[in-house]
Amino acid sequence: MTGQSTLQMKIKFPAQFTQAPYISTRVPMGRRHFLRVAGVALSLPMLEVMSPRGARGQASSSPLDPAAKPRRMLGIINNLGYLVSNYFPTGTGRDYQPSEYLELIKQHRHDFTVFSGVHLPAVQGSHPTQVAWLTGAPNPASSGFRNTISLDQVVADNMGTLTRFPSLSLAVNTRSWSLSFTGTGVAIPPEDKAAEVFRQLFVQGSPAEVEEKVMELENGRSILDKLGHQLKALERNLGAPDRERMDQFLTSVRTLEGRLKASEGWERKPKPVVKRAEPVDPQNPAQLFEKIKVMYDIATLVLQTDSTRAITLFIDAADSPAISGQFDVPITEGYHGLSHHGKMPEKIAQLHALDREHFKAFNNLLAGLKGAAEEGETLLDRTNVLWGTNLSDANAHLSNNLPFILAGGGWKHGQHLAFDPERPYPLTNVYLSVLQRMGISRDKFSSATGTCRGLEMT
Repeated sequence: MTGQSTLQMKIKFPAQFTQAPYISTRVPMGRRHFLRVAGVALSLPMLEVMSPRGARGQASSSPLDPAAKPRRMLGIINNLGYLVSNYFPTGTGRDYQPSEYLELIKQHRHDFTVFSGVHLPAVQGSHPTQVAWLTGAPNPASSGFRNTISLDQVVADNMGTLTRFPSLSLAVNTRSWSLSFTGTGVAIPPEDKAAEVFRQLFVQGSPAEVEEKVMELENGRSILDKLGHQLKALERNLGAPDRERMDQFLTSVRTLEGRLKASEGWERKPKPVVKRAEPVDPQNPAQLFEKIKVMYDIATLVLQTDSTRAITLFIDAADSPAISGQFDVPITEGYHGLSHHGKMPEKIAQLHALDREHFKAFNNLLAGLKGAAEEGETLLDRTNVLWGTNLSDANAHLSNNLPFILAGGGWKHGQHLAFDPERPYPLTNVYLSVLQRMGISRDKFSSATGTCRGLEMT
């Protein structure tokens, strides 16, 4: 919420509150009903008096203790997958033999767990599956698809007030696609310029600019106070089910106001001082791996300064042209065309070279996180790095048996958790384990059936 103007704020209620059927004999109120005052428009949740449908909601988790050991997450996707024949290892458990690709990150073997036989249940449909990689929302290719909250936003909801930014959504070669989705399934636009992220987090504004930002936040903080008399008048006409929904709705708005209040405090706090020059963003989309390196570096710096606890990075290979760089073979075609190789050897050879570059970049990311010390541990020890893809085979448009690696975060790593690819295991179980490892008290996330079998905390 930092820096976002709230003078024209519209807050919509989550979709799960508008699904359960019931019978009503009241004359319905118009669905497009707002409480308005002083330039603020607050849209109401679906109530019984609005239509013949209603629902029930769930209470959100409480923020974590600010004194707790910092736990963080970094989710990274390459949306065109990898050649899985070069990815999956042989053997299982801690005695597995690394594949060609895993050899490129073997120096960190004891800092990550490699998975096979995992998928996102009911997340099918080739390229559209990318928007559900951190949400697990089913059927993303369907016309009626509506996304749900992403893993990083659950983290932001629980500990976002502890840092300057509740979360950070990053992207390479796109501003249209994101891994981050709010509780109502709305995509959070990503930032594709590392230099801009650097300025927001580490360049202190003038006193006048700071006060202007604080004023923006204050203008949005007292929404419910300004609307108090309208709310009281409305509640007098509501039945018991609607009163419950309104209470849940207003609780969510109060949570938002809490974030705004916390943001005001952060605006007046000096930004971290870092001994780094502002990064230079490569301008050519063909410089994919230069862009990835810059984003990996800025993500590491953001985590190192505890400026946020949740970061996502969407690497859009699908819209990338022929990639420039030093490879074993010349890259002559756009990334998307190579991923749909039709088993042509020359295309597979180029895709193989790009895959290897991804793993080399990932190796450097892990080295950077591991090289940053924090209170006797490393930044990697305290950061759950989720690294993978939404496609197991882009050529065949398959999304089962997904390549996935979990690194850092305080787990007993150094193993290959192999599940049955004929009966794939829910990747969302790993996500639930990550939430609990970060200290977030939840027993459910998306399609998770429980925490991940075989994954143990240190």
